[in-house]
Amino acid sequence: MTHLPDTLSCAPRRLAAVAALLTLAAAPASLWAQQPQQQTQEPAWGLGLAVSADRKPYRSFDHKVQPLPLVTYENRWISIMGPGVDFKLPSAGPLDLRLRSRFGFEGYEAKDSPHLAGMAERKGSLWLGAAATWHTGVVDLSAELLADASGHSKGHQLTLQAERRFQAGAFDITPRLALLRQDSRAVDYYYGVEKHEARPGRPAYAGSAAVNLQAGVRVGYTLAPRQWMFVDVSSTRLGSAIKNSPLVERSSQPAVTAGFLYRF
Repeated sequence: MTHLPDTLSCAPRRLAAVAALLTLAAAPASLWAQQPQQQTQEPAWGLGLAVSADRKPYRSFDHKVQPLPLVTYENRWISIMGPGVDFKLPSAGPLDLRLRSRFGFEGYEAKDSPHLAGMAERKGSLWLGAAATWHTGVVDLSAELLADASGHSKGHQLTLQAERRFQAGAFDITPRLALLRQDSRAVDYYYGVEKHEARPGRPAYAGSAAVNLQAGVRVGYTLAPRQWMFVDVSSTRLGSAIKNSPLVERSSQPAVTAGFLYRF
């Protein structure tokens, strides 16, 4: 969904090929949902490093700033961006179509917060689905529909996003606005409280569908033809079904990721 400088054909993303490094991932999912749409003919690799931090909405959550290795690969038919893999379908004019898989880093363990004591672990999910991007010439409009293929939440989520990239010399600036709808199963799994998990101050809670609104901007700078650095800042306003959960203490979730990428 996101276009990078012409000197880079791959966007910075987290390392997905090494499963052990997945535990380092802390960047917001919305950042990884951005996918480049150019049809690269020759295989292209990118390596780099980033630092990511976001504030989970859970009460007294143990927030951490994490270093993230970056690796990207893209050719005419496939795009690997950290925890996501896209299979490119033939384009229909200005419309790009893709089959998409992405590992989500949602969830928690009871040890992450004293308010989560007694809660069963909520695991990250493997999301599978499709995405489409319409390049209007003024703004890029995209839609992504994913389902939890891991069976943890058994939920679905729909993302609608608008973004535009501006070039100013060596700088590129890409603001975005997105709506993320999570169905009742996804919300209930990650923010609900089962009856056997209820405690004083933490009543049982059944989540319903929620619509989250995110605003963000990525600022990049081309140091050299193959070197690019970036800062991505965003804030997600959570839907009422999430904010009303007894596990949650915030109505929004800010996030920032900064990094450097070298393209071979």
